[in-house]
Order: sequence, then C-alpha cells, then structure tokens
Amino acid sequence: MLAATALGACGGALFYALNLPLPWMLGAIVVTLIGTLARWNLSGPEKARPYVVAIIGVMLGSGFKPDTFDHLDQWAVSLAGLVLCVALSAFIVQAYLHRIGGQSRVTALFSAMPGGVVEMVEIGRATGGDEKAIILAHVWRIILVIAAIAFWFRLVLGYEVDGMMPMSAEPTGPLDLLILGLCAVIGSALGLGLKLPAPTFIGPMALSAAAHMAGITHSSPPLALVIAAQIVLGVIVGCRFKGSQPRDVFRALRLAVVATAIMMAVAAFTAWGVHFVTGYSAAQLLLAYAPGGLNEMSLVSLAIQADVAFVATHHLVRIIVLLVLAGTLLAKIAAILNRRNKQKT
Repeated sequence: MLAATALGACGGALFYALNLPLPWMLGAIVVTLIGTLARWNLSGPEKARPYVVAIIGVMLGSGFKPDTFDHLDQWAVSLAGLVLCVALSAFIVQAYLHRIGGQSRVTALFSAMPGGVVEMVEIGRATGGDEKAIILAHVWRIILVIAAIAFWFRLVLGYEVDGMMPMSAEPTGPLDLLILGLCAVIGSALGLGLKLPAPTFIGPMALSAAAHMAGITHSSPPLALVIAAQIVLGVIVGCRFKGSQPRDVFRALRLAVVATAIMMAVAAFTAWGVHFVTGYSAAQLLLAYAPGGLNEMSLVSLAIQADVAFVATHHLVRIIVLLVLAGTLLAKIAAILNRRNKQKT
C-alpha cells in the first residue's frame, strides 16, 4: 500500500507538472493502472475510501455559493436545453455501450452519464456496475472532451487556451475547518441512515452545498487535504485493475472515442438550437453543455472571455440533475435491471 500510494503521488505530481486535467487523481489512476497492468505487487488502501470520498464530497459542495442560482430565471431556456442534452446523450450512449460495446445495462447506464469521475463511479459501484469499465469510460471521456475543446477553441477559433489547472482553496480558519468536518461526519451519517447511493459521498456533498449556499462558510477543505484524498482515491481505483489486460484498456478507449463523439455532437446540436432561440453565444453554450469538468470548462470560458458564471452555473445544474435527481433514479433503474438479470439467470 505504501508503494502504491507513493507511486500515485508521483503520478499526480507528473500530471500536475504537465498541466493535465484533474492531475492528482487522474495521475494516480494512470500510473497505478500501468503498474497493475505490468503485474507489480500493488495494493490500494481500501479502508480509507469512505473517508477520502467524504473529503471530495465536501470539496464539491463548496462550489455552491449563496448567489449560485440568482440568474436561473434568465437562463430558463438554456437550462432546459441542458437537461435535454444530458438526457439525450446519456440515452444514446448507454444504448451504444450496451448493444455494440457489450456492457451490462447497469454498467452502460453509469458509463454513459456525462458526470464526474467520482460521482458516477461511486454510485455505479454501489448499484452493481462494473467499476473498472465505468472508471475507464469516464477517464477517457474527460481527457477526450478537454482535448477536443482545447483543439477547437485554440486551433480553429484562434483563442489562447492554457492547460487546465487544479482547483485552489480559499484561506480556511479553525471555525471553517470545524464546519467542513461536521459536514463530512454528519453528512456521511445521514447518507448511511437514508440509504443513499454512495452515502459517504452524496451526504457530505449535499450538506456542504447547503452550508455554503446558506453562507455559513465560504471555505473549501485545505488544498493539501483535497490533493491527498484525490491521490488515495486514484490509487484505490487504479489498483482495482489487478488482473486486467492491456487490451481491455484500449478497448475502453475505442468505445470512449465513439461515446465522446456522440456526447459532443449532441452538445453542439443542442447549443446551436438554443443559440438560434435565445441569441446566446454558440461558443458559450457549447462550453456550458460540453460533458467535461466544471473547473476545466470554466477556465476555457475565462480564456475566451465568455460569461464564466453562465458556464459554471450550467455545469453545477448538470451535477445537481445527475446526483440529486438522476442519482436516485439511476439507482432504482439499476436495481430493476439487476433483478431482471437475476430472474433471467
């Protein structure tokens, strides 16, 4: 475990030095994945998973602010287009992954969601999906989307788009640390008590979001703690690939290329339609609908002098749709599919 964690930290530092997206977690995943494929004797600290997932949940909740939804009434049409984009792309991609990719319906369902790595992997794992397939689908999706967006805006439209930087933390005092710690502990207990999918992730995230929107705190967990949590989670996930063959990883890449192309095509088509109706910038709408990360797409919008609040709010709403609404719905759908599979067996 120590060797795997040290290797993951080196991978995160390498990705950070290369200015790659989500560097600490993706770097840890990639290098430990390479190590497991090379048959190195690595083990992930599995017992630490609930704790690091809670830290990441609190961190994501800190992205919500008291004024996050002040402009929702002005963006009603574009937000409706966002919901349509998410539903349509998820429906098409899950059908592709199941029928052509050969994935189980549950695995295809969570692999097709245009949500974050942690969110869908945690909920998918909790509902019986293939964690390895889901994590590979989302890792490749993030990399491919950011590469495509950077290529399009820099080489085609001529904008200067720098590499994606990791999140920075605001100064956090002792009282803020106490509040954030209580969000993690109480949120985890509530998640377990309410039997939420991925309880130690969704519970802390929801409680942290409520605390930040209520103005109780405006701070994020210390950056060093978030980095450590991402490294540990990346090591845990990367070590789950013991026994996997390199051909499985490259097969996932082939599936992800088509799946990401479908998602981007749906996003572009929806952005064009909403642009025609509302007159909003098509480039800004594409960033708002792109199935990439909140931090990454917000940074691109800053680079092209688009409305960062517009892009960030749409990505936050996408997260809410996927986690608060779709998270429970997807869990129920997955349970139904699992029962059907057992009956067929």
